Amino acid sequence: MKNVYQLERGLNKLSDGRVNPTYCTGQVILPVLFGFLLRIKSFNELNFMIKNNEFCKLFPRGTKLPQVDAIRDTLKVVDINGLKLINHHIIKKAVENKVFENRTIDGYTVVAIDGTKFFGSNKKSCPECLKNNKGKKTHCFHSGAVMSTVGIGPKLVIGFEMYKPGQDSASKDEGELNVGKRLITNVRKSHKNLMDVVVYDALACNSIWINHCKNLGIDVIVRAKNNNNNSLRLAKKRVNKSEAVDVWEDEKGFEEVKVYESTFTMDNVAQPLRFCKICD
Repeated sequence: MKNVYQLERGLNKLSDGRVNPTYCTGQVILPVLFGFLLRIKSFNELNFMIKNNEFCKLFPRGTKLPQVDAIRDTLKVVDINGLKLINHHIIKKAVENKVFENRTIDGYTVVAIDGTKFFGSNKKSCPECLKNNKGKKTHCFHSGAVMSTVGIGPKLVIGFEMYKPGQDSASKDEGELNVGKRLITNVRKSHKNLMDVVVYDALACNSIWINHCKNLGIDVIVRAKNNNNNSLRLAKKRVNKSEAVDVWEDEKGFEEVKVYESTFTMDNVAQPLRFCKICD
C-alpha cells in the first residue's frame, strides 16, 4: 500500500475545513483506514483500540493518535474530492501494473453497481442530507452508489457518487438510477478502457439504463426479479416451456444447475436482448 500505491502520501495531501487542528487530515484518516481493513464495527471499538495502543507498532515511537472525537470532527468536513483523487490514482496504478491483464470473468472486466446508505440520524443533519418523512419525524441520511470490480482478482472500488438532495422542500431527492448513470459516465471518462460489462439489480431493468450503457460502449447484465415489464414476462413464459440449453454439475455429480435461454425485445431499445434463467 505504501510502496506501490503511495497511499500514505495521498492521505497526507488531504485537507478539511478545521482551523488550527491538532492533527493533520492524514493522521486522522489513517486510523479510520485501519478500522476498515480490520472490519471494526464502530467508532467506539476503534477508540478503545487506539487507547490500548494496539496500533503503536505501525507508527514511529512516541506518535500520538487522535481520539474518536477528533476523528468525527474531521470526517464531517474532509474533502471528498481528495479521496476520489486517491482512489483514481490506485485504479490507474493497478492498470499500469497489469492487475487486470487477464480481466475478471471470461476475458471481460466486469463491474457491479449498487446503492448503499452511509449515515442516518433522526437528530443530526446538514445541507447535503437526504430527507425521509415518517409521520412527524424527519430522518436525515446520506446515500451513494458504489462501483466495484467482480470476479477473479482484487475487488477494487472503481468509483462512487453521492445522492444529491432536493433543491427545496417540494423537490424530491435524486434517485439511485440517476446517480448510477452519473457514476458510470464519470468512470468511463476517467478509465476509458477499464470496464467491459456492468451488472446491476432489477432497478436497472429499463430502456433508459440499457441505452445509457450501450451508448458508452458497455454491455449490461441486469438481475431481473418480479418485473412488470410485459416483454420480460413473455420471455419468462417462453423459457419455462423450453428445454435447458446447458446443465452445470459439481465434481461429485450431486448438485446440478440448469440454464434456460431466450431473446426478447424491449420498447425503446434497438437491439434484441438475451434472457437467461438459472435453476438449481
